[in-house]
Amino acid sequence: MRRIAIVGAGVGGRTAALALGRQGLSCEVYERQASLPFEGYGIQISPNAAAALHELAGERVFASAARPAVREIRRWRDDSVITRADLGRYRAPYYTMRRGALIAALRAPSVHVGRRVSAVSPEGLLFADGSSTRADVVIGADGLSSVVREFVGAAPLRDSGYVAYRAVVPDVGLDRVVVWLGPGAHCVAYPVDRSCRDVNVVLVTRHLSFGGWHPSVLRLVERMGPLTPHRLRDRPPLPSWHHGRVVLIGDAAHPMLPFAAQGAAQAVEDAVALARCSGSFDAFEASRRSRVTRVVDLSRAGLRTYHLPDGEEQRQRDSALASSPPGAMDWLYAV
Repeated sequence: MRRIAIVGAGVGGRTAALALGRQGLSCEVYERQASLPFEGYGIQISPNAAAALHELAGERVFASAARPAVREIRRWRDDSVITRADLGRYRAPYYTMRRGALIAALRAPSVHVGRRVSAVSPEGLLFADGSSTRADVVIGADGLSSVVREFVGAAPLRDSGYVAYRAVVPDVGLDRVVVWLGPGAHCVAYPVDRSCRDVNVVLVTRHLSFGGWHPSVLRLVERMGPLTPHRLRDRPPLPSWHHGRVVLIGDAAHPMLPFAAQGAAQAVEDAVALARCSGSFDAFEASRRSRVTRVVDLSRAGLRTYHLPDGEEQRQRDSALASSPPGAMDWLYAV
């Protein structure tokens, strides 16, 4: 039996191990972080990924999650609703939760933490501590700063010019996803537990200045505590996601900016597609590239459309959002 090594025990890596296990294939998963949870911030899992995870691991994976029924896009200054999307129209729910809780619930076998991969070798993997392991297939699920990616192809980091500030604010009470759009910045908030009390807040901006924003946003900002900026970056697309016996999935293959909330969801889709393609990396990539390209383009477009200054172009954007049909996101969510 072939030895399969997965680098990265996040959502994509664990989903790949579960999906390949369904095909009777055994995987060893290597994670550089020393322990769980890897991250306590929030994550959105849209219905396209939720349906796949239901099939692989059951609804228990989302036992702690909230199920927001709507997503609202609002104006930065007066909190008025520009548009409201029905998230309950799909066969699987739209979930929001803590990322660490989701990773812990995806109980993939043979996960080795504290194992930092330094390189892909002709025989398998080399680790930072000098040890090595043999692998016939290597799956890079190690994200934006992937080590495995370097074996497949070079693509430099691309800085968006924006940073994100994240925090989970306790005892707010919010039962939906809310996005406030403003000049040069936006704010996202959504619940991360079934009670809908604790709320994940993300501020995206060039500079941490929210003067003049509605009190609904300012109250969240005030409660976020000390903030650390996280630079928002992606990479240009690779000509191929695989080379020899090495294949990439998720942000290792096609890193995307967070404006469509699809990074983890697309990693899940990749993992399932890879398992279905029975070891054919060409077939895997052919089945995924056009869809992923559309999602990456949507995500990158948010750099501009989310941050328009008030004026005619902003009004045209808001009008287009307000007139969007109910099924505007079916191409992405209804799969």
